[in-house]
Amino acid sequence: MKRELVSTTTFIRAAKKFLKKQPGQVDSLSATLQEMEADVFQTKLRAHKLKGDLEGRWSCSAGYDLGIIFSFGVAQNAETIQLLSLGTHDEVY
Repeated sequence: MKRELVSTTTFIRAAKKFLKKQPGQVDSLSATLQEMEADVFQTKLRAHKLKGDLEGRWSCSAGYDLGIIFSFGVAQNAETIQLLSLGTHDEVY
């Protein structure tokens, strides 16, 4: 099921910071976001629910040690994926 991606300011800042450190990862991150929009539950992305302080949110893999924290929402009668944060395991958890 196709859902629209909605970026938060926190996600945008984190993505800019990451891409400044890793400029060669632009295509990889872009491809991951397109895959999320097409079907966030494909096995390649390893999407899973989070527990504890991040309960109610989800995480997926965007590379070896890069994760995206997101949640599901509704905007204008359409389901959305709200991109909340991006970073290594230690940065986002």
